[in-house]
Amino acid sequence: MEINSTIVTTPVRSAATVVMLRDAPQGLEVFLIKRHGLSDVLGGAYVFPGGKVDPLDAAADTLALLDQPAQALHARLGEPDLDAPTAASMFVAALRESFEESGVLFAQSATADQVAQARALLAEGLNFPTVLARLNLRLQTHSVAPWVRWITPFMPSVSSKRFDTRFFITVVPPDQVASHDNHEATASVWLSPRAALEQYRDAHIELAPPQIMSLAHLSRHATVASALSEAAGRLPPVVQPEPFDQDGVRVLCYPGDERHSVRARALPGPSRLHYRNKRFEPISGFESLFE
Repeated sequence: MEINSTIVTTPVRSAATVVMLRDAPQGLEVFLIKRHGLSDVLGGAYVFPGGKVDPLDAAADTLALLDQPAQALHARLGEPDLDAPTAASMFVAALRESFEESGVLFAQSATADQVAQARALLAEGLNFPTVLARLNLRLQTHSVAPWVRWITPFMPSVSSKRFDTRFFITVVPPDQVASHDNHEATASVWLSPRAALEQYRDAHIELAPPQIMSLAHLSRHATVASALSEAAGRLPPVVQPEPFDQDGVRVLCYPGDERHSVRARALPGPSRLHYRNKRFEPISGFESLFE
């Protein structure tokens, strides 16, 4: 696959994604879904459930279904340039996408029967806020923590589209089971962050750079509580990779790298990924993801 190094100005779309976690006997695990191969965004890749923010996510009637006021969610997101309804819509979009793509409904005191009813109503074509209102449910945001904000560069080898994506982390409610929807996603799996990266290294699965770096970050946490504690103790860092060519190889560098315009580091792990053999990998080897 050839990479076009021409700088192109591509509109950036707001998006939200949920990194769903659980504690397993071997340690923390993360839920990944495989995008349908025909998807125009990361087709065939394993990703966290997520998608574009919809205008309806910021509607007053939708925000009235939240368990916290928009102003409180705005403060948690830590983006003063956004107004409160727009900030709250990021939480709505994340939880809506998690329900649409994995069947997990983050709603206060939702029973198994209500979750099943919500899935049926969604399948009938009702929109997300209408489903919640009909079942008298409120979205549960207290356990959903802003984690990181990724603004993707123009990388035609990965996607023809650019996104400004807010990543949230949370634990799956104990009485619900996450699974792919067999529409936008064709497979799903729970893996430890390191195991997911090992499968990527061995070409068993495909991952995009935000997933690679996020999994490397999460590999530093042994438990869900540890990851949530980190998220609660700081505002989400902003990661805007900057691409350049070096010796004929496309390179993505991250904040803190000597070539990046932002000098302060935003993430643990390597500050660069090189695109070689149709794969992104750190120049200093696989283990540098965990150092």
